[in-house]
Amino acid sequence: MESGDPADSPSSSPILAVGGVSIPSLQPTTTTTTWTASPHPVVIKWAGKEIELADVSGAKTVLDLKALIHARTGVQVDRQKLLNLSFKGKVAADDCTLLNLNLRPGHKIMMMGSLEKDIENVDVPPEERPEVNNDLDVAEDFELEEYSALNQNKIARRINEYNVNVLNPPRPGKKLLVLDIDYTLFDHRSEAQTGTELMRPFLHEFLTTAYAEYDIAIWSATSMKWIQEKMKLLGVDTHPDYKIVFYLDYLAMITVPTQKYGVINVKPLGVIWGKFTMYTAKNTIMFDDLRRNFVMNPQQGLRIRPFRSAHLNRATDRELLRLATYLSHIAKLDDFSHLNHSKWESCVVRLEIRAGTLRRRRRPREGDEYNADSS
Repeated sequence: MESGDPADSPSSSPILAVGGVSIPSLQPTTTTTTWTASPHPVVIKWAGKEIELADVSGAKTVLDLKALIHARTGVQVDRQKLLNLSFKGKVAADDCTLLNLNLRPGHKIMMMGSLEKDIENVDVPPEERPEVNNDLDVAEDFELEEYSALNQNKIARRINEYNVNVLNPPRPGKKLLVLDIDYTLFDHRSEAQTGTELMRPFLHEFLTTAYAEYDIAIWSATSMKWIQEKMKLLGVDTHPDYKIVFYLDYLAMITVPTQKYGVINVKPLGVIWGKFTMYTAKNTIMFDDLRRNFVMNPQQGLRIRPFRSAHLNRATDRELLRLATYLSHIAKLDDFSHLNHSKWESCVVRLEIRAGTLRRRRRPREGDEYNADSS
């Protein structure tokens, strides 16, 4: 019997008369819990809305609950991710009984999930694409074969046809920071009760620091709907201390053929530069956990360590905190195009030594010299 079951209390047991004295029965009895005896409302937080399910008492399992959510929202059961529904410290499985979850009336459940019509709208590719390998990364020393006319034509097509929804106007004199989401800002594979548990540590501090000198754009190899949902989940879209200038989704990317890796998807910064002339190769930097995403602009790319297994690593991950230091340091430069961002950690180590904030010395790596630190 589950803890907290009304049958655990003497008052819920039948009363027997023995020798004229009433005592609780010691025999096991079948009782009806408050879960099924009365209406049991819960609230679903989804896409910026709160949707009340007036009575879920008829649902026996998490899967039954998802079916009720589907009926109200239209989000298919297999596309629902319920973030704060847990059992014994883990995300509740579909076959977990709701009685075991001890949901109180009015309990709020955070959900991520897209409607089929939204997925169909964003999943229409802008061109006929060959099969693409999206799971690999390229070697650090890999260089894309020459900028072919075909690649340039694809970039020109994106500039002409891809619609960028400007969320906040670019600010005069600011540089541009382009950020990936998955494994860069957010561990999208791990399970958690809240989105905050999957957020990379120091995210808001990092974005606040960067915003002082940089306009900030988000470019993810996912659909626009998922980008918007993740930014809401992380509290990025409405944060008072910084603003995002625009989002780009996978439709702004292009495919490029390579001899070594076959056809790969990439994020050519030329699309941004063609649409926003205030941003150039001299004042743009891109963070991504995959080098292949900036293979067309390696001079502007910085590979960030992927943030995975959030529950194990969030207590020690300081990547964004140290990258904020790096961004502030190079912001004074007029031209980024001569920098080697792969040496960013060496630069930060020296800055921390100067400031007396270095937490742990490490053995120098080969090629640690860094030209941005000559000042």
